[in-house]
Amino acid sequence: MAEWLYEAGIGESRAILVDRDRIVVARIEPDGVGPLVGTVSGARLTEIIVKGREGRVTLDSGEEAMCAPLPAAITQGAKLTVAILREVIPEPGRTKLARCLPSDAAPTPGPDLLARISASGHPIRQCRAHEADHFEAAGWSEVLEEATSGEIVFAGGALRLSPTPAMTLFDVDGSGPLEALAIAAASAIGSAIVRHGITGSIGIDFPTLSGKEARQAVAAAIDAALPLPFERTAMNGFGFLQIVRPRHRASLPERLRIDPAGAEARALLRMIERIPPPAPRHHIVSRRVADLIAMRSDWREELARRTGVEPIFETR
Repeated sequence: MAEWLYEAGIGESRAILVDRDRIVVARIEPDGVGPLVGTVSGARLTEIIVKGREGRVTLDSGEEAMCAPLPAAITQGAKLTVAILREVIPEPGRTKLARCLPSDAAPTPGPDLLARISASGHPIRQCRAHEADHFEAAGWSEVLEEATSGEIVFAGGALRLSPTPAMTLFDVDGSGPLEALAIAAASAIGSAIVRHGITGSIGIDFPTLSGKEARQAVAAAIDAALPLPFERTAMNGFGFLQIVRPRHRASLPERLRIDPAGAEARALLRMIERIPPPAPRHHIVSRRVADLIAMRSDWREELARRTGVEPIFETR
């Protein structure tokens, strides 16, 4: 039976859905990611981008979001209530603001990671640092490596995962009969999309298949591997197929790649708090991690609380 494992880490929450000793879904929610989907908040219209259609609002929390459609006859500076439909999406060089729409609901925070997995219907086991590492036993490090490197191996081939601002791309590589390779890759891609929470526009570059029936078989394998809702194109004669899934928040690869220092630091804190007592005080870390942790007194204080030792971080 599938089971969620959940950790309230330092700087982030993390959860994995484990079925038959393998990770089916992996999620990380860093602290301070901005307004969560489902948040209803008071706001002020700070800029009209397209009259009557789209504008930028400032939430009562001070965070900004794009709002569409705008209420009829609203003017710049007016107050309104909005509901968050899509969270902030981090991208290299810029950040896509959260998206929202006007709402008549009462203000309320959106459900966090724990609340969302609690609503899934699967049982939840909250894991503690003094227990055996159930995340690692299920393959946590391997999933993080997939997300950061983009290398995903499956029987008979490999995938290269590449997030871009326009879409997430998968490239298929392998040997043997091309139709069998493409069908196996389709199943592996469906699993990877679910595992890493990849949404929005997704492009897949399969081996070129000459026959229409072979291309249809690959598309059918995608349909079987990927749960609804999604839309897709047929595979074209060059082996390209596109999928579109509803976009609500950043994928695991996007979260880890946009802030490698933060991801490395939070992974280090997870490792340190799992060291059996007496916990060491001195830790040798990279310069970028040391600089980040030096700015995060809340992380250092929480680590000291959990380990009972005031940590000192030194660079290599």
